[in-house]
Amino acid sequence: MSIRLNIPWLLLVLAGRAFAQSAPALSDRPWHSSIEQQMKSDAKSLREPGFRIEPDRVYSLAELVDLAETHNPETRVAWERARAQAASVGVARSELFPTVAAVALSQTDRQETPLGSQFYRQTVQTFAGALELNYTIFDFGARAGRIAAAGAELLATNFAFNDTHRKIIYQVAEAYYRVLNASGQEDAVRASLTNAQTAQQAAEDRLKQGLATLPDVLEARSATAQAQYDLQAVLGAEEIANGDLATALGTRPTVAIRVQPIGQLQIPESVGDSVDEAINRAFEQRPDLMQQIAEIRRANADVKEARAAYYPTLTLSASPSVQSLYISQQTLPWGHTADLTGGLSVNLSWTLFDGGARKNNLAKAAANVREAEAQVNASRDRIADEVWRAYSNVKTALRQRQAATALLEAASQSYSAALESYNYGVRSFLDVTAAQRTLAQARSTDVLARTQVLTTLVDLAFGTGSLLR
Repeated sequence: MSIRLNIPWLLLVLAGRAFAQSAPALSDRPWHSSIEQQMKSDAKSLREPGFRIEPDRVYSLAELVDLAETHNPETRVAWERARAQAASVGVARSELFPTVAAVALSQTDRQETPLGSQFYRQTVQTFAGALELNYTIFDFGARAGRIAAAGAELLATNFAFNDTHRKIIYQVAEAYYRVLNASGQEDAVRASLTNAQTAQQAAEDRLKQGLATLPDVLEARSATAQAQYDLQAVLGAEEIANGDLATALGTRPTVAIRVQPIGQLQIPESVGDSVDEAINRAFEQRPDLMQQIAEIRRANADVKEARAAYYPTLTLSASPSVQSLYISQQTLPWGHTADLTGGLSVNLSWTLFDGGARKNNLAKAAANVREAEAQVNASRDRIADEVWRAYSNVKTALRQRQAATALLEAASQSYSAALESYNYGVRSFLDVTAAQRTLAQARSTDVLARTQVLTTLVDLAFGTGSLLR
């Protein structure tokens, strides 16, 4: 008998050793095991199929935002979290209803019953079915407090879901404008490269005619090489920006996305609202602030539940059952009986003394309310500062945009005049290269100024919560 009992025990121990996890054996090398391959297979099975980006299509910002909100996994994470919290509200509301459980029982009881100087074997077979009903009639608001707390947590989760969309929209817009900036910088550098090559060709021709010196040609070649170097740097930045944009959409960074050229976008020339209007709009629209206000509701609900603990709880319990009994006694015939039994009780429970637990729970809940209110006030100060900074950056970017336009126009005229004067032998080639570098910098500044206006406007919309509108 003991061997039969030990064999399953031994198999259980061996199985536990085979499937148990353990820490790495050594500290100087990575940990690997057969479970690692299983985890890799599980990771592959969890990958969702990516969506298709049309290679020949030019996407607008609105279209890219729609793709990101649909396919970025962060929105799905926040959505599922909100759905789970909604289910928690349903769990809390279920306390308003009674619980009913069905119980089935079959039992055999055999014993030796003494009678006089002898023992008689007695066997009782029981079959029973019962319903158990429990219902809290009144609890002075404890259940209502828990339901309100769960509802407030659902509000906070929903606002967190909205804030996830706000952040993803901002990520897409920020990456989109960086792509536009990189693309515009590429065009600017290519134009500068063309200017450098034109100046180099002019220097080469004048050297052949004996009108220029070798240092002029070397200076021109150096300017061309510098423009080619700058082009490669811009191309690298453009690749990184494209990868960031694809990642924000929820796909691989290797996916190529064509966007509108910056020259096709209309650059705003002013801010529509005052800074006070922008700050007030942020207080009304920011989902992260609304999430913290929902936390105040949850804390107040906890206070309500804590106060209810000072009062009694009235519950009702009912357990009707049906029994069927069979009895067999030695030297006597079989016996049988069946009946409807059960019980009904009303229970009043009131905690009279608990060593200060209720008092401290109520004090803790009240402190949490004050903490949540203070946190909202601190967040309002932080949001106001964020909006003020973003608003100031927009005004600065608009002024820089005007200055960049004037700089580009002046630099273009200066370069054309310097190159023309050089061809006539009036100016030196150093003047041409200096004008060419100034023009290249002006082109880059003009592109940056245009995208900076758009970027700061997105920062302002992100700070006020208007991206969700």
